[in-house]
Amino acid sequence: MRFIRSLIILSLVAIGIFFVLEQFDPPADEAKDKISKVVKEKKNLLENKSVPEKRVEKIPLDGDIYQWVGQSSDKLIESLGEPERKDKSAYGYTWWVYTDQTSQYIQFGILDDEIVTIYATGDDLDIEPIQIGQDYQTVDDALSFSNEVSYNKDVSSYQFKLKPEDMEMRPLAKITDDIFIQCYFDTFTNELSSIRILTADVLLKHHPYEIAYRGNLPEEPDLSDEDWEQVDSGMEKQIFDLTNVMRNQYDMPALEWEETASEVAFTHSKDMADNHYFSHDSLDGSGLKERLAVKDIYYLSAGENIAAQYTDAPAAMIGWLNSEGHREALFNDAYTHLGVGVHHLYYTQNFLGKP
Repeated sequence: MRFIRSLIILSLVAIGIFFVLEQFDPPADEAKDKISKVVKEKKNLLENKSVPEKRVEKIPLDGDIYQWVGQSSDKLIESLGEPERKDKSAYGYTWWVYTDQTSQYIQFGILDDEIVTIYATGDDLDIEPIQIGQDYQTVDDALSFSNEVSYNKDVSSYQFKLKPEDMEMRPLAKITDDIFIQCYFDTFTNELSSIRILTADVLLKHHPYEIAYRGNLPEEPDLSDEDWEQVDSGMEKQIFDLTNVMRNQYDMPALEWEETASEVAFTHSKDMADNHYFSHDSLDGSGLKERLAVKDIYYLSAGENIAAQYTDAPAAMIGWLNSEGHREALFNDAYTHLGVGVHHLYYTQNFLGKP
């Protein structure tokens, strides 16, 4: 299947998940209170006006995590031991996942035995001079966000152009000449939720922002059906783990994996991908309630989150985190189980409340 990264699709990504959550039990009042108590703050830099790029040769990032980019996988094993699992990505590298499944989560992207990208969230991360949970302005003061970030390599030049919503939710900063950091914010609390460190080559492969360039872009990945199956399976596990780490950050109980609900979620993701639509309702008119009934799944409450064409599982999670309806499902304390299904960058979460 051809890997889609056009600017049109990227524009759809920004708004595509903000559909009304199909939910058969309203969120518990307590959960809604917890997630709506902080009013979102707006900043002048998010207005539709140009923000000059701040010229910084090198940001003094002292945290140990930044030093891992470029290091060998052998050194990673020597320091942290074997990962919990290794998940194939759609971009050539393999995610090595380290997590306690509760309060901390780190993925190291390994390509040719070298770390080329890192995604991290949770407690006790050594990412000085910033920290998870810091407010936007404090992180901006440390990293100097700009809506235009440039990269030059040989005779090629690239300029990443961030829209106001990018600046608000996932601003980009340059660490060195060829290493960048994406900061993912919870726009409801205005706090840093997670970070992604990546080389310029990986950033160009992801293509998360509009880009003006002179030269060439990396070739689009050509994945076989078997490759996609491995990528999708890994992202399902990542979404499950990240959901519980995020719930822990908001004092919500962890969810249990529900295999049958995962099958239902996968079927819906595949149906959307195969038939080129995006909706909680299938083309035959059936919704989550009907899809769960086919598998005879018993539940007291249920909800569904869907997303499409996000770069990967962490990016989809940030999209859900920053959409009110999807956020209510993520942090609903009435839910006890979760099934996840991913197919070719179509993502579905099925939440269940069981006695």
